[in-house]
Amino acid sequence: MVEKQVTKKMTIVVDANIVFSAILNTDSRIGQLLLNPKANRRFIAPDYLLAEIHRHHDKICTLTGLTPVEVLHLQHAVCSSILFISEEQTLPDALSKADEMVKDVDPKDAFYIALSVQFKSPIWSGDKKLIAGLEQKGFDRFITTDQLFSII
Repeated sequence: MVEKQVTKKMTIVVDANIVFSAILNTDSRIGQLLLNPKANRRFIAPDYLLAEIHRHHDKICTLTGLTPVEVLHLQHAVCSSILFISEEQTLPDALSKADEMVKDVDPKDAFYIALSVQFKSPIWSGDKKLIAGLEQKGFDRFITTDQLFSII
């Protein structure tokens, strides 16, 4: 008799700074995690992250020395492993709780926190101000690149 192995897929909310890091250096650990998706993890992010990337497209070209078309290909490759969730798909209760938590820390990060609350998932972020501000409020649902590498 063959036993079925049940594996749970880990959902991780990806912050913008992580995506930018991956685009700027695809050979980094961050880049490798996003460019090599595994079956046991699912990355999610608010859909406005795509607008943030678009807004900084010229700066990314300058920093990488790549052409606009090459940067678009990189952006697509990095973002292809991320499920983008619209504002309309975010539960109002989760967003309300997130708004309250981030109002004096960084209000623009409310949707990342709302997704973490809604999906009961950790946030992969390098935003030290956000992490410190929310940990002071008892929100400790953050995961580092090193922790993610050790889990996966």
